Amino acid sequence: MLKEFKNFALRGNVLDMAVGIIIGASFSTIVNSLVNDILMPPFGWFLGGVDFENFYLTIKPGTPGGPYLSLPDARAAGAVTVNYGMFINALISFLIVALAMFLLIRAINRLQENGETEKSDSIPTNKECPFCFTSIPVKAKRCPHCTSHLD
Repeated sequence: MLKEFKNFALRGNVLDMAVGIIIGASFSTIVNSLVNDILMPPFGWFLGGVDFENFYLTIKPGTPGGPYLSLPDARAAGAVTVNYGMFINALISFLIVALAMFLLIRAINRLQENGETEKSDSIPTNKECPFCFTSIPVKAKRCPHCTSHLD
């Protein structure tokens, strides 16, 4: 069983997946910084100095009672809150990651399509029957038109 696990873990797909997860995790921190540190402050300023991280609803006030000036104040008081501003930040982060992944996969698909067209141009898919001179598939063993045996 240990040998079987070793063969599984050292296959190329598993190693590629592990590298992808590590790169994805580091990419996630970059995107979170982009959203929280670069995009949201000007967006909040444009909306009149709004900080999305401080958008929350107090369900149950803590001790001392509200109103609280910021989410950290509410948390320090032990208030139960719904943090919809954090959700907005996470949603924007997700949309940026999804857009980046879409663009990356789109570029990879275009590269693969270019490679396939080059391969398909160089490898013929049809040949000519030497007896009736009609176009037939390369893998044909018998001509479908004149029924001659082909080599």
